[in-house]
Amino acid sequence: MNRTEFIIATAIILFVAFVLGWFASWLVNRFTRVTQADIGELDKMAQSLHEAEETRDQAITYLQQREADISNQLSQTEAELRAAMDGLRDARREAEELRAYIDRQGGRG
Repeated sequence: MNRTEFIIATAIILFVAFVLGWFASWLVNRFTRVTQADIGELDKMAQSLHEAEETRDQAITYLQQREADISNQLSQTEAELRAAMDGLRDARREAEELRAYIDRQGGRG
């Protein structure tokens, strides 16, 4: 093989490698290309996600408000229960004092 044949063989090999590379690049671009329908679908998905996040935020706000209301009601109920228990305790003590007084009055008479 002389010098000219070597140069031609090398040129052909390089040209074939270039064509194969170009073809592979074209195939990759062809299969990975994003279509307008895909972009529209992505926009719809983004909008749905945004709406879902807004709904979630509203639900969290509602639950926090509801929790605060219930906590407030619980505090009020506990205060009322303490007041009722104190009243009951006072009434029992007063009833015991009256029984003791009656027993003392009954024993004298």
